[in-house]
Amino acid sequence: MEQTLLNIGFGGTVVADRVVAIVSPNSAPMKRLKDEAKEDRRLVDATHGRRTRSIIIMDSNHIVLSAIQAETVSQRYEAAIREAKAKS
Repeated sequence: MEQTLLNIGFGGTVVADRVVAIVSPNSAPMKRLKDEAKEDRRLVDATHGRRTRSIIIMDSNHIVLSAIQAETVSQRYEAAIREAKAKS
């Protein structure tokens, strides 16, 4: 069983099959989601000190922050899933 990895920028990857949503961090609900995850120790900051441009919600209820635009991460996700289906 091979896992497909999704590049979230600056050397960070997540397992593509575990991604629930890729969203922009600009709205108040997303900021609350990020703050709650930080309090509950479910937040993974993969921004390397840069500005957060996308929030990735995982099926494990973890929240991953990325410095790559949400649209770009979504395009990478689609390409990774397409590639995985082509292999199988």
